[in-house]
Amino acid sequence: MVTLAWPLLLVLLPLPWLLRRLTPARSGTGATRAPALPIQGRLVHLPGVSMQSQGSNRWLKLLLAAAWILLVLALARPQHIGENTQMPVTGRDLMLAVDISPSMEERDMVLQGRVLNRLEALKIVLDDFIDRREGDRLGLLLFGTEPYIQAPLTFDHETLKTLLFEAGLGMAGRATAIGDAIGLAVKRLRERPREHRVLILLTDGANTAGELSPENARALAAASNVRIHTIGIGAESAVRRGLFGRHLVNPSSDLDEALLRDIATATGGQYFRARSIEELQGIYQEIDRLEPMELEGRSWRPVTELYAWPAAMALTLWLTGFGLARLPPVAGRGLS
Repeated sequence: MVTLAWPLLLVLLPLPWLLRRLTPARSGTGATRAPALPIQGRLVHLPGVSMQSQGSNRWLKLLLAAAWILLVLALARPQHIGENTQMPVTGRDLMLAVDISPSMEERDMVLQGRVLNRLEALKIVLDDFIDRREGDRLGLLLFGTEPYIQAPLTFDHETLKTLLFEAGLGMAGRATAIGDAIGLAVKRLRERPREHRVLILLTDGANTAGELSPENARALAAASNVRIHTIGIGAESAVRRGLFGRHLVNPSSDLDEALLRDIATATGGQYFRARSIEELQGIYQEIDRLEPMELEGRSWRPVTELYAWPAAMALTLWLTGFGLARLPPVAGRGLS
């Protein structure tokens, strides 16, 4: 649909006509009118004698009138307004905290017969999870001995996924600072609307480093209304080869489930246990249910400005009229 942003400016259209009607003709008191010659009609046919064509004056007036109309139309700002589009808006701010300590290199995850380490499996699952959170603001926090923000809260999910897949084991140190990771996430999330601050923390171990204890971090999160969902990843049994043949081990013996459960309960979140890729996928689907995207009914109509077209046409007509006015009069026909 084409409309005008400032339609009231169309009242300027008759302005030149009004000025012409209201301005008195200039006739000085001492001015004398040139006498009309009775032989004027014959003189115009003499060689070298010419007169301004009345037809050219008429065309010049039409060009200037059209230029004025187009100029006023451009001032009124014609616009093309597109179809009404619903904008997905959500109040969810999700920070994804991922343990990248060397223990995440444990190869106890299996996908379609292929054995993966824990970090590789997590990247695959998070890739789908991020795609499903269209419209959410997501952030990525990586932690080991030290936590750091790999991607701040953003709607640019493609860049976030790129940064996630670039994360490597041991980049943040060899220990696990769960308390410091929670503290840094809370610092970033408490700047967001308080009712939708969510942290999803995944680890395969226990708190072994950091300046902030997990208990103090838990209290800080609860006071800041940050809801924490915790995920403990790692299989509970695996077959290992040793000097005396194969034996069964628990590769998740270092996982502090009691701590993760306590953090989730104290902040209003839930604790999940991921022993396989299938369980990990189900956990993130459950988080989708617990933290639904709250789409609001905001609408938006794209607007395309069109004033440049009549403005350009007005300028073209004005230049054309200026050029016609500068042309010499058309010579009269000579006597035969």
